[in-house]
Amino acid sequence: MPTDTDLALHWRERDSFVLLDSEFGSGEHFFAAWQAWRDDPQRPRQLHYLALLPQLAALHDLQQAAERFPEWQAMYAELCSAWPPAVPGFHRIFLQHEQLVLTLMIGDGAACLRQIVAKVDAFQMLGRSWKAWPVAALGTLGKLAAQHATLDICGLEAAARKQLQQAGFVFENDVDNRSESDTHSIISCARFAPRFTARSAAAIIHGDRRAIIIGAGLAGSAACQRLVQRGWSVDLIESHAVPAQQASGNIAGIFMPVLSRDDNPGSRLSRSAYLFALQAWRRLGGIGTTFTGAACGVLQIARDAEHANGQQQLAAFWRYPADYAQWLDQAAASHLAGCPVSDGGWYFPAAGWVQPRSLCQAMLDDCISRQQTQRLQTHFGRHAALLERKQDSWLIRDQHGTEIASAPVVILANACDALQFPQAEDLPLTAIRGQITYIKAGQVPAIAPVICGEAYLTPAYEGLCSAGASYDKDMQQTLRQDSQDDNLTRLANILPGWQAGALPLAGRVGFRCVASDRLPLVGALPDKTGACAVREAKLKDLARFPGLYSLLGYASRGLIWAPLAAELLVSQLNGEPLPIEADLAAALDPARFLLKKQRRSEPPGR
Repeated sequence: MPTDTDLALHWRERDSFVLLDSEFGSGEHFFAAWQAWRDDPQRPRQLHYLALLPQLAALHDLQQAAERFPEWQAMYAELCSAWPPAVPGFHRIFLQHEQLVLTLMIGDGAACLRQIVAKVDAFQMLGRSWKAWPVAALGTLGKLAAQHATLDICGLEAAARKQLQQAGFVFENDVDNRSESDTHSIISCARFAPRFTARSAAAIIHGDRRAIIIGAGLAGSAACQRLVQRGWSVDLIESHAVPAQQASGNIAGIFMPVLSRDDNPGSRLSRSAYLFALQAWRRLGGIGTTFTGAACGVLQIARDAEHANGQQQLAAFWRYPADYAQWLDQAAASHLAGCPVSDGGWYFPAAGWVQPRSLCQAMLDDCISRQQTQRLQTHFGRHAALLERKQDSWLIRDQHGTEIASAPVVILANACDALQFPQAEDLPLTAIRGQITYIKAGQVPAIAPVICGEAYLTPAYEGLCSAGASYDKDMQQTLRQDSQDDNLTRLANILPGWQAGALPLAGRVGFRCVASDRLPLVGALPDKTGACAVREAKLKDLARFPGLYSLLGYASRGLIWAPLAAELLVSQLNGEPLPIEADLAAALDPARFLLKKQRRSEPPGR
């Protein structure tokens, strides 16, 4: 590995530094870099460490590896406390007061390289795993390299060297670190100095770190928390007097991942978001401590025998670790639930329920506790009615024409209310009514975990359980008996032997903001008036409104989507490595709908 001095010379007086390690192993290179960064008084404020792994080690294996390095015990302990379950995907872990950001990328190394969105300052390819890649995959390093990036690579052969040279790397010298037992450790050192600079999409980096967020629900509160953590100043505008009064106002919401055999984008997003949320909430102080809720587990009951059979096949195919998801037969599921259930189901041991309002308040309180200067300004009871561009800033006015705030960046986090603005009026968002039923604790079985399937039921909190939720096509804001009856009928289907009886009409009505493809809208808003003459255009070719972004369409998954979506957007704003794969980020891009429309309208053979 390069010496501490090599790294220090490269990252000195930098605000942020990005290092990519092709072989994480047991973390030796990572901990050496961590120690060098921690001990350097001229270190960058933030170190991003991107690490490739064919599969994620189990926590037990990581703990055993720590025993070999007593000098790193404290660092190993901090990492182990945040170590995710061994499931595929990108996993972002925050360490050292969030100044050290470790992103673990699980899967085939060459495939993972193509999914990275980052500008890398230093590449460390000191293991053997990269030799299994197609030689052409090394060309990807040139696309990822920042200006003057360095490369240290072991065991370089002629074909690989040529590929790297074609990608823009100029080799300086080879260092022979071989011992009698190691003939692999000839380190070749190079610097990225391409003869020509390829055209690429300009990175979104805002030097003036001031933003306006419209909406103080889960989406807006999470965005506030992530922006303030990164040193931004934020004006939060909310039409209600307090946070979380619309879709985020329920007394209990369920958090859990979604599983699928084909691991489609929705499943991948839910997995990454769920695990990211668990870590984010631990940093806030923990579920049931800083905010109301319980990690009591969630039991998801199969719809019928056919569905149960399909889920068992899914379980056999994916072999999820027990700390992530377990398939239980009907008897085991009933025993866990504490009452009879209609079929077997998935058990998510770390899942549970949270009161969204208290979580929103905890995220906003975290902004206040962080700020040495007044970085968060709140404007409650103010309606953002007009969004207009003035020179290099956006101006927000209320319904009376009075200015509320101005900033270079505006983030729409106000669900379907965003459609009132001309800049967002074409987004395919729909408000779907959902009615939740409140049931007194003694009128339903006393369950241990959350139970869900056709309906859901939460354990009692302050004497009330939540059941629901309806999917209605109307916009009625008051409680309806037919919606409550539907909730109770579906709940009875998964709790055989339980009869609702005559229950009083009680609950809450909210409106989910749902996109046409059921995925959230995270990123820069497209400007449909901007010309795009590029044949077979891609997302990067579409015009965008400068400084205008969205966090919309969270449907019923705002609890888990909000933290990761906020992290994704803030990473885009700051030009930092993205926390998820490139294709998944593209699947969330608000411009995806405009791109599809444009492609459909292109004449054949154009």
